[in-house]
Amino acid sequence: MEFPDLGKHCAEETCKQLDFLPLKCDVCEQDFCKDHFTYAAHKCPFAYKKDVQVPVCPLCNRPIPVKKGEIPDVVVGEHMDRDCRCRPGKKEKVFTFRCSKKGCKKKEMLPVACDQCHGNFCIQHRHPLDHSCTHGSRAVSIGGCPAVRASESEPSGPLNALPPRWLAQRLRH
Repeated sequence: MEFPDLGKHCAEETCKQLDFLPLKCDVCEQDFCKDHFTYAAHKCPFAYKKDVQVPVCPLCNRPIPVKKGEIPDVVVGEHMDRDCRCRPGKKEKVFTFRCSKKGCKKKEMLPVACDQCHGNFCIQHRHPLDHSCTHGSRAVSIGGCPAVRASESEPSGPLNALPPRWLAQRLRH
């Protein structure tokens, strides 16, 4: 004990450790060691003045403002009953994209649009042949799908140099 006046004892009743770098609580203004300086560790009776937490709605993840003296659980419950965009009783439909094929009543979660007729279809009718797609008033066959796409977009490079008869033979095989 060469320096008896150096450091302070922790104010926590169960600790009383001599600390050379004590931390002062900014609310109750007592000195604590590193293990007891938080509001919860030393059970600060005035922590509610500084330790303010904003509750978040569990449904919509929005912060809910709470006034002094109000119970956060009650305020969040009122928000869920009145203002919440994601009410538990109000269920949003997941399958909203209905198939455009005549006679089909299936719905999908995501839109599946045909590149040719721009209709919305279910997974079963997504291919042009499955929904009797007509593109530019002509029916498209199995062998014709790649040919129609090739004729609509101008090929670049060596395909332009090839004779059309060779390209037609390659598409048939």
